Amino acid sequence: MNCILLPKNAKIISDPQQVTHIKKVLKSKVGDSLTIGEIGGNIGKATIAGINNNEVLLSDITLDKKPPAKLDLTVILALPRPKVLRRLIMDMTSLGVNKLIIVNSYRSQKSYWQSPLLDRIDEFVFEGLQQAIDTVTPVIEFKKRFKPFVEDEFPELLKEGRKMQGNAVIAHPYASQSWKTYLDSKECMPKVLCIGAEGGWIDYEVDLLCKHGCTSVSLGQRILRTETVVNVLLGHWLKG
Repeated sequence: MNCILLPKNAKIISDPQQVTHIKKVLKSKVGDSLTIGEIGGNIGKATIAGINNNEVLLSDITLDKKPPAKLDLTVILALPRPKVLRRLIMDMTSLGVNKLIIVNSYRSQKSYWQSPLLDRIDEFVFEGLQQAIDTVTPVIEFKKRFKPFVEDEFPELLKEGRKMQGNAVIAHPYASQSWKTYLDSKECMPKVLCIGAEGGWIDYEVDLLCKHGCTSVSLGQRILRTETVVNVLLGHWLKG
């Protein structure tokens, strides 16, 4: 938690986790400065004017710094195990993903969609923002029907007006083309990145995505966890 996110015009911190972090981790006291951010707005500093068991009172609030820019990227993620999804939401939010579309896949078990953790997505986004000192939430959508999504909505993600916005890639360990070869052949980064859950995509899903504009790429012979793939691939966008 590298910044404290607050609603607009808030001068009191009452969230239990934030208060505990300020008192126990930062060990802040009256007169100390905090890095804060207004949800959806700017980042800045505030002075602690008072602390009690449940609240932290702020004064001298200055919000004069814009949040970091989002990556020009949409990630399409096959729904993984709920505990894995929590970490992925936090990581992708911290890394600045602009839009995340979570889709059903053959290897996404039905029970995943019934997990109570799905109702806590905003909480995980919040954690990711506070880690990265960001204030702007990514757009997150859920698509439970894979084929209609790919056939009807996916092609529009690749367009900007009537022009092709950019390429899309699907991470697949058995692809004939490597990620490095793909990057070497392009002048810009892809705009859409498709990543499977544990067990990866099945051939039908890969073929359907490729039919509608995706290029299948491999990270090598090693079979990697979804979390590893996300962080390895997104690191290439951060280089800019």
